[in-house]
Amino acid sequence: MSTAKKSYQRVTTNSLIQMKKDGEKIAMLTSYDFTFAGLVDAAGIDVILVGDSASNVIAGHETTLPITLDQMIYHAGSVVRGASRALVVVDLPFGTYQADSREALKSAIRIMKESGAHAVKLEGGHQEKQSIERIIQAGIPVMGHLGLTPQSIYKFGTYTVRAKEEAEARQLLEDAKMLEEVGCFGLVLEKIPASLAKQVADSISIPVIGIGAGNDVDGQVLVLHDMLGMSKEFSPRFLRRYADLHTSVMDAVADYTADVKSGDFPNEKEQY
Repeated sequence: MSTAKKSYQRVTTNSLIQMKKDGEKIAMLTSYDFTFAGLVDAAGIDVILVGDSASNVIAGHETTLPITLDQMIYHAGSVVRGASRALVVVDLPFGTYQADSREALKSAIRIMKESGAHAVKLEGGHQEKQSIERIIQAGIPVMGHLGLTPQSIYKFGTYTVRAKEEAEARQLLEDAKMLEEVGCFGLVLEKIPASLAKQVADSISIPVIGIGAGNDVDGQVLVLHDMLGMSKEFSPRFLRRYADLHTSVMDAVADYTADVKSGDFPNEKEQY
């Protein structure tokens, strides 16, 4: 079992690498606004990911593809203002880095300058190598993302587990090593066999954060709304709900509505 071994006033990319060396697991969650960012930061989270999953849980889209760079910058700025300790990493949204490396760098620069975030994350391996290298050379920290890459959902056609076949597993391992070599400070592995995730984590010196990738990696990430139980519909095997806010919020709103309708709210102590 991993326990916290060092107190960090501000978590940095270097802090995460040190955590891996020390055997300290890294806790990462998504956030998209000032209020939740402040709560998860105060609770001791190490990394806040401003994920393009905002496209799903905030905007209601079916996939992550529709969210724009401007929208990601808006969410990222809100999170940065709410977090005082955690490292804030922002997803580069679909269409902002795949065309060419210059466009990728421009997108990353906008996120860093306009939101105040600390790093960016992007999906893909060897096919995105040039973009990743250009961003890192400009002094911007990059976190990689391999395995299930939600921005490529229409290519795969399914959210099933990736890299179960030998060829894809071998390519993923090669991509992970390449991401380390070009200078990425960390890597997210999504929905791949636990044995492969362990092999990757053991093969590279940068932190490997899993989501549906077993426990033999360096840390874990979940979507905040999922782990808080704000929805009953999304129930993948890797998700553990730590609260049932769906029921709590529904009950609270129902009670408020009933009190307003009955005239019980506000009472004499709740008015001027």
